[in-house]
Amino acid sequence: MRKFIPKILIIILPGLILFLASCTQGSCFEETESYLKASFYTGDITPKLTTPDSLTLYGLNNDSIIYYKSGKVQPALIPLDASKESCAFVIIINGIADSIEFRYSSYPHLISKECGYTFYHQLDTIIAKHHAIKDIYISNKSITNLNVENIRIFY
Repeated sequence: MRKFIPKILIIILPGLILFLASCTQGSCFEETESYLKASFYTGDITPKLTTPDSLTLYGLNNDSIIYYKSGKVQPALIPLDASKESCAFVIIINGIADSIEFRYSSYPHLISKECGYTFYHQLDTIIAKHHAIKDIYISNKSITNLNVENIRIFY
């Protein structure tokens, strides 16, 4: 005797198998933003990683406040605009104001299928007024989503 399989089951079962096999995990657990990471140091002869008592950082040509009288900021995460070739900021370290400008180039980078694209930057030049800041050292010119120090700010 022959078993009877309903026609609807023959149509639905392969479709269900294809649907389940085509699904991938849709969550993104990776960091998707690329920030310039600035660490703060004191000392001339033997530099010491020192967190400023107060840090204020905001964009010079826009109203974006990144840090406002924040303490225990180490490293400072500074966003760069991928649609421009430079960004200028006002940085106030322990009550002393300075201006700092970053010149860079940007390029898109695929993180993963789930996370999509982000912009990475290649740091070219840093210009500062040197009131609060004594010196700036570029430790890594490639600005990515990895937790790697890009610049050292000596104050």
